[in-house]
Amino acid sequence: MFFILGISQKEKKLDYDELVVCKCCNKYGHIEVFLTYSYFFLFFIPIFKWNKKYYLRMSCCNALAEIEDELGRKIERNEISHIDLDKINLHCNSTREKICSNCGYLAEEDFIYCPRCGEKL
Repeated sequence: MFFILGISQKEKKLDYDELVVCKCCNKYGHIEVFLTYSYFFLFFIPIFKWNKKYYLRMSCCNALAEIEDELGRKIERNEISHIDLDKINLHCNSTREKICSNCGYLAEEDFIYCPRCGEKL
């Protein structure tokens, strides 16, 4: 007789969709909420889970933020329809870029004109 058992990690996208203006890039983006956890399985059937963490990601610039467990559980049970981004500490990407429509050059966000061809960004 043999047993197939083990420990693994999983990431699950929760059923939550809200269109907001992102605090990081000031563009419209969707809030995506994820649950990550570790689990023990026996014969490929999950027996119990631990180390649950909820976080959100902005679809526009991939900014991340870990959210409280209570808020995450409410989102998982579809009890919340709005997340106040002012109360959440988003980890913004430090380098954002603009793409020149004339030559395709990737310039930093604070550039007004393309460094390669001089076209206005």
